[in-house]
This record gives sequence, C-alpha cells and structure tokens, in this order.
Amino acid sequence: MSVEMKQKRISIAVEKEKAELVIKNANIVNVFTKEIVKGDIAISMGQVVGIGTYSGIKEIDAKDKYVCPGLIDSHVHIESTMVTPSEFARAVLPHGTTTIIADPHEIANVCGINGINFMLNESKEVPLNTYFMMPSCVPSTPFENNGADLTVELMEPFVSNDRILGLGEVMDYPSVINGNEEMLRKINLFDNKIIDGHSPHLSGKELNAYRSAGIITNHECSTPEDVIEHLRLGMYVQIREGSAAKNLENIVKGLLQNRMEFNRCIFCTDDKHLEDIRKDGHISYNVKKAIACGVDPIEAISMATINTAQCYRLKRLGAIAPGYLADLIILNSIEEFSVDKVLCSGEIVYENGRLIVDICNKVEDRNVFNTVRIPDINIEDLKIELDNNIATVIGLTSNELITKKETLEVTVKNGKFSADEYFSKVAVIERHKATKNIGLGIVSNFNIKNGAIASTVAHDSHNLIVIGDNDEDMLLAIEELKRVNGGYTVISKGKIMGTLELPVAGLMSDNNANYVENTLKKMIEEAHKLGINNKIDPFITLSFLSLPVIPEIRITDQGLFDVTQFRFI
Repeated sequence: MSVEMKQKRISIAVEKEKAELVIKNANIVNVFTKEIVKGDIAISMGQVVGIGTYSGIKEIDAKDKYVCPGLIDSHVHIESTMVTPSEFARAVLPHGTTTIIADPHEIANVCGINGINFMLNESKEVPLNTYFMMPSCVPSTPFENNGADLTVELMEPFVSNDRILGLGEVMDYPSVINGNEEMLRKINLFDNKIIDGHSPHLSGKELNAYRSAGIITNHECSTPEDVIEHLRLGMYVQIREGSAAKNLENIVKGLLQNRMEFNRCIFCTDDKHLEDIRKDGHISYNVKKAIACGVDPIEAISMATINTAQCYRLKRLGAIAPGYLADLIILNSIEEFSVDKVLCSGEIVYENGRLIVDICNKVEDRNVFNTVRIPDINIEDLKIELDNNIATVIGLTSNELITKKETLEVTVKNGKFSADEYFSKVAVIERHKATKNIGLGIVSNFNIKNGAIASTVAHDSHNLIVIGDNDEDMLLAIEELKRVNGGYTVISKGKIMGTLELPVAGLMSDNNANYVENTLKKMIEEAHKLGINNKIDPFITLSFLSLPVIPEIRITDQGLFDVTQFRFI
C-alpha cells in the first residue's frame, strides 16, 4: 500500500473526507471480542477504514441486519467439483465464501507444474481470494503410475509466490515419522510457511513426531478425542463437512460436552460437489450446522473467519476492522445464516438472489488438455485368468469408502472370471504415458448389470478406471473416454447412455457449473438403471477404488493391492 493510499484512508477514518462506501445501521459481528457492535462500516479502496458513525459517497442501509466477515474454506480441492476456478467461484460466492485455500494435488498428479500454474492463472482475475498449498505427495504412493513427480527442486520457485501459503496435506505420514529425507526436505523448504497435515488415526508419540516436523493442521480428525489430542499439541483442527466425509456434528458436540475452546478450530469442505453446494451451501453450511449443534453463532462465524485467517497468516482477512479487506456478508438472520448480500473488496458481488459480477470462464491455458494417452486395448487385455473358482475380491460397503478384502467363490468359464449381478469386473488402465499397464480385479456389491461405467477421475493418480459385467461394454467405455479426453461415461448393451466430458486434465469441464451438475445428475440416474447398488454413488465409489491408502483392498494400474499389508496381491 502506497503512502498516498494510507493518507487517503486516514483522512476518511477521521472524517476529513467521505468514504467511497458506507454500510449504515449494521449489527457488526466482532470476531475479536465475540460481541455484536452497532454502527456504520466505512470502506475505501476495498478496505475497511472505520467503524462508528460515517457518511459515504455511496451508502447501503443494512437496516439493523447482521454483517459478518466473508467466510474462508481452509482446505478444498477445486478439481473435485469438476469445474474450473472461475466456475467454482460462481458456485460458492452466493453462500458467502470469499476466500479459499485450495490444494491442487489432483491436477498436479496429472500435469505437475503445468497443473499448478493452470490453477494459479485461472483464478488470478476471479473475485474470490484464491490461495494454494503446494502439493506434498505427487505421486501420492509408489504403488501406481501417475502423470508427474513434484520434487523439492521443482517446488522451490513457488516458495516466494504470495498466493502459495505453504505445503499441502502431508498424506505420507509414515515417511515423516520415519524421518524420510526427501519428505523432510519438502517440509523444510516451506518451514517459514504453513504445513498442512493429513494423518487419520495418528496419535501418541507418532503424532508428537508428526507435529515436531512442523505440521500444524489436520482435517482427518473424526472424533472429539482426536481433536482434543491435536489441540493439546498446539495444532489447528480443520473440522470437515463435505459430500462424503461429514465429521462436524460428532466433533462439535463432543467439544461442547468437554467444555473445550474453539479458537484453534477452523472449517473446511475438502471435497464437496456442486449439487450439495447449491442445495446446502458451502462453508455457510458448516456454520449453520455448528449453530444447530449448540455453538454460539459468533463463535461459529469466528471458526469460519478469523481463526482460519490467523492460522494461515492472512493478516487482512477474517474480520471487520480498520485495515481489513472489505469482504463482508450482510445476513438476514445470524442464527439461520441466510445471506442477503456479499461484498468482495468493497464491491457487491451478490444480492437479490443472484450474482451481479461478471466472471469469465474462458479457459486459455491448453497445457492441461489432451492428457488421456492410452494405446489400443482389446478384449483379451481385460480377461482375468483364474486357476479355480476361489478369488480375492474387493468387497464394497454401503455408504462407506472403506472396502473389505474377501475370499469368495466366483463364476469361472474356460479358466476366466465371468462377471454376474453380484460380482463385477474392474480395470485400471494407466492413462498418462501410454504404458498399457492394466490392473484387473473383482468387486462385490456394486451390482452393475448389462453395462459398464468409467472415469478418469480416480484418486489420486487419476488413471482410467472402468467397472462392468461384460468386456464389450467396458471396452466401449474406455474408447469413449479416450475420444473425449477424459470424463465420466455410462454404457449399456453397446450403447453410450451418457458422457460428461472433462477435458481439463481429465478432471474438470471447460463448461459451466449448471451443465456439469445437470449432466452428472442424469448420468447417475442412468448408472442406477443398470442395477448399481442404490446405497453408493456410482462415480464417487469408482473413483476411490484405486486409492491405495484406504483400507482394506484397492486396485491400481499395477494390480490388486492389500492396503493392510502394504503389498500387491
């Protein structure tokens, strides 16, 4: 900020001249003193310059409505919404989210540095404060092939980027607590910034070791006991409420029962789908749910604002006070957290039920297109040869990402596995370097009949994954995703029932959010018509079948993997 800008703001603060904008008659949520302060908010050049009694060139009468700081999502993967940063902004701004801290490890696993630069560039002009964490685990494991490798040397130029706040979720916690040199070099590179954690079920001396390395957050806590242990070690706990993982109610009620403070608790969504954002809200949903669980409304707002800003050292965000960015929400009701208006840097971006800011969705960076590279695959490549009818099977559990390692009797014809209504065939095809690596497996409780579905969204390496009850439809699904350069597809009896093209790294659409949401909804309906277990989301379940860090058994392009034993079967 220049001296001239400071002089102007000082002049407005002492009322020597009028502010460009004043919000009059507001009930201001003060996240420092945890009270409601009645007054006006004077704004100049995008910042708050005064609280009290002011007049402005332009005035908005809040009519005693509540005004709180814009909300912050402390950990989110934009790619999980399957839209670009600009479309993501369009989805979350109406719900009062004005800042996000994104981890682009999905696109980094496909495109490496090109993917990170794409996310930085595409979010640069968006009216949403978009910060990033540098992905720490690319590839996430050595048990699958991905599209890139992020080394310390490749990361180093990003350390000085003001929009890179630190190192993203350190999922490879065994390497940390075992003192792996390469992992510790990455952590050391960002030692003066923030290090995000990802350590489910880590406790005791191992959690102490993890914290000692400099890791300060964790979004994988699922019980109040987990949270309390982390808080006692000086960590911030990101209370997650997404589409799949919903930890908020259990944690919040437990902390209230234990009379614990919330000052080092912050909110995140991690992965939340467009339909859920439109229907329920974004971080606003975390706030509303916390209030419904018994948290004081100002405390809940603080968890979504100042707590997060202080954790990530965002000194001009998270509060309504002089020197803070004028990212504000005018609320019809503080308890119900119903949004009337949203301002970003003092400009109204949402009012009267609609966005009033122009957000460009033109994707210009072509370095993240054409990422599906698969050589010719034939029917024989999909055959599973078995010596007898006893096989190791991936057992799905309804409403869970966790799988069971099962040894079951399956149908075998001419020495090869034959799928039926209960046992489906799954294949993972390496799609980054055309290696023709194909991992094959058998899945129970998916129940697909007369068809196949496929996806290039397959955590975390994002190879092509396909599941079906016949090889012909599976092969057609593979060819369809090759044709459109990535996405989701549903095939039945040799016919393409629907395809959602995701040409941006095979993960995101270059179309608008409404198109993505409506197309996906229709495709899920088509998938369930094939008999797929109605207690699972077809595409979410499929996308996690290839992630070899979730127990008990997974499938990668290198084969069937026993997570509990950390070895291939």
